[in-house]
Amino acid sequence: MSRLVSGTGALALCAALVFAAAPAVAQDAVQAAATDLASLIPGGEGAVSGRIVQLFGIVTVLSIAPGLLVMVTAFTRVVIALSILRTGLGLQTTPANLILISLSLFITFFVMMPTFDQSWRDGLQPLMRGEITEEEALPRIAEPFRDFMLDQVRSQDLALFADINEASIRDRLPEVAQGSGEGEIVDFRVLVPAFMISELRRGFEIGFLIVLPFLVIDLIVATLTMSMGMMMLPPTIISLPFKILFFVLIDGWNLLVGSLVRSFY
Repeated sequence: MSRLVSGTGALALCAALVFAAAPAVAQDAVQAAATDLASLIPGGEGAVSGRIVQLFGIVTVLSIAPGLLVMVTAFTRVVIALSILRTGLGLQTTPANLILISLSLFITFFVMMPTFDQSWRDGLQPLMRGEITEEEALPRIAEPFRDFMLDQVRSQDLALFADINEASIRDRLPEVAQGSGEGEIVDFRVLVPAFMISELRRGFEIGFLIVLPFLVIDLIVATLTMSMGMMMLPPTIISLPFKILFFVLIDGWNLLVGSLVRSFY
């Protein structure tokens, strides 16, 4: 009986020690969690809330990255030309959308590689090394894209959005459009939409030149089928193999892709 009482007392003593140490263990866990949170949000001049806002901004930019790729690169012109080519050939699903988008992306990367290299070298790389701050890195990253868009944008389109925007940009537009105004900066809210409609125009111009020979083939085949009395037979069925053969014989992919890339230089 005495052994049972002594064992019960030992268990009670252990429980008391555990409960007494529990607050200290909980406090240590809270301090460890706070330390981990501090490591996730590195210190800086701003408060913790400011760092959280910066992280939220980075996540937002990453989420709209596909849209940025379309807006400020050569992707728009390339994908429109390739899409019109497929329509001119009379093929609805060949090449597949995945193939057209992939080819457009790689052509875009090839055309934009000097711009990407300059943006990495002047902005991103010094930022990752800690040599410059985020405020200094953002203009350096954006400037190569601004130069690329200014080289490709039409002065009429730039004038349109400058007139809509404000008088100050409209006053310095001629110097910017001619490239003689050193130190003048065109706002991105003016430059980006002007660049996009310029790319749409050039894409449709290239598409017209692509579709024109295929249209001639369709007209010839339609005339022949009508003269032979085959009015119930769709001319596109007969003209399709001739259009594919014509495109292959002239090495169409080489000519088209080469012309698209050279149009940016």
